[in-house]
Amino acid sequence: MHLAAQGLLRPPARRARPGDVLAAIERMRLLQIDSIHVVARSPYLVLHARLGDYDSTWLDQALAQGRIAECWAHEACFVPAADLPLHRAWRERGAHWAHRHAERMHRDHRAQMDDLLERIRTSGPVRAADFPRADRGASGWWEWKPEKRWLEAWFALGELMIPRRERFQRVYDLAERVLAGLDPPFVPSGLDKAGLRRRFVLDSVRALGITQARWIADYYRLKPAVGEAELAPLVAAGELLAVPVEGWDAPGYVHREHAPLLAGVQAGQLRATHTALLSPFDPLVWDRARAQAMFGFEYAIECYTPAAKRRYGYFVLPLLHRGSLVGRLDAKAHREEGVFEIKALFLEPGQAIAPRLVTDVAEAIGRTARWHGTPAIRLEHSEPAALGRALRAHWKASGALR
Repeated sequence: MHLAAQGLLRPPARRARPGDVLAAIERMRLLQIDSIHVVARSPYLVLHARLGDYDSTWLDQALAQGRIAECWAHEACFVPAADLPLHRAWRERGAHWAHRHAERMHRDHRAQMDDLLERIRTSGPVRAADFPRADRGASGWWEWKPEKRWLEAWFALGELMIPRRERFQRVYDLAERVLAGLDPPFVPSGLDKAGLRRRFVLDSVRALGITQARWIADYYRLKPAVGEAELAPLVAAGELLAVPVEGWDAPGYVHREHAPLLAGVQAGQLRATHTALLSPFDPLVWDRARAQAMFGFEYAIECYTPAAKRRYGYFVLPLLHRGSLVGRLDAKAHREEGVFEIKALFLEPGQAIAPRLVTDVAEAIGRTARWHGTPAIRLEHSEPAALGRALRAHWKASGALR
């Protein structure tokens, strides 16, 4: 249920088309943004796991065409343009931490922020790169130059939006100008705060396929947490289905739109056949408790952890194989050399090295490497070593091994 709702149950049935980018985001409800690019940047990698070999410029085009928009949701995310009225209404009610932080910044830097907004109003869109920084040695998001912080604050407050990106750098413009170009046209939401929360709860359950109550709030970072008492009226109204799940000490909740999917599961008709590399910021794994309960997979994002404290590596990609998370790999794409380096690959304890697993994993890594423009694969370390030998043999036979 979870994999099917997320678009990760089976491999793509056909070659990807531009419209599939929006369809995938609509299915997930949101696509988290992160700028780390030792492999593909996270949003592109999340889409690749679901769409296969697609043109990554399609995501940029969807933003420029107004079919998707950027806003604060789980974190900073792309969302369908049709959902933007809900997110803006939620922001106007001060319900997100980013909005509250931005309000404090505006109080502390009112004159500078107002001047910056007026510049954009009179002179047009800007990038953070358009402003020189005085402290050239600083780096990292925690050391943003003042103009970048002010642009982000206006973005969180809803006065600025992102009409497009240039080399993944945000371009900021007045919200009124960006909203005018959305497809579908922007129509303010008429829902009150309770109605918005109800909508986000239902959308979270639909995106997750099946979920316990305790995992729902994280999807849109709702506060307070969602409990079974809040879900009971939705079950009574037929919006949600409550079902027992083997091994769970709490009921599972399913959106009514997934009733046919639930019937298929109960009839034994759903079978996971997809193998893919997942981004650390994929909805499937960003909630550690959910990943542990669903897959028995203990996962932490280590790119923000000091190097000496990392267990597996900097940008570790979970490995999905036919319904299980069977391992992880720390990878880096060397674009100029055309090499996809696997610094280390780890199979989960007790996972058998079956021929089908070797073939599926080797081909999934190969697909990602080719899509990325780094078709030569170099594997430095593998645990267990036998898996590394089997993978190298597969890549050597196909001419991909470096």
